[in-house]
Amino acid sequence: METKFYVEVKVADKPLKADQAVLDAVKEVVKGKMLARMKKEYVDCPVEGSQVPFLSCFACVSHIRRVKGVVHCAGVERRLRA
Repeated sequence: METKFYVEVKVADKPLKADQAVLDAVKEVVKGKMLARMKKEYVDCPVEGSQVPFLSCFACVSHIRRVKGVVHCAGVERRLRA
């Protein structure tokens, strides 16, 4: 995949609501303090055009990688990775 968008990760005061399916998918990969920190982060999704919890972004098929607080996004579509 080629990077189309570079999206900055931002920290919210209160966590944004993420779907249970997303939480289950992420819990297989991340645990503990890292998961708690990721719940408080969000991004301005270029595909959806609104604020999205970082957990949803992390589980999306367009998510390529996260480097130093910047998400590399393919911008293909917004759906849960199978």
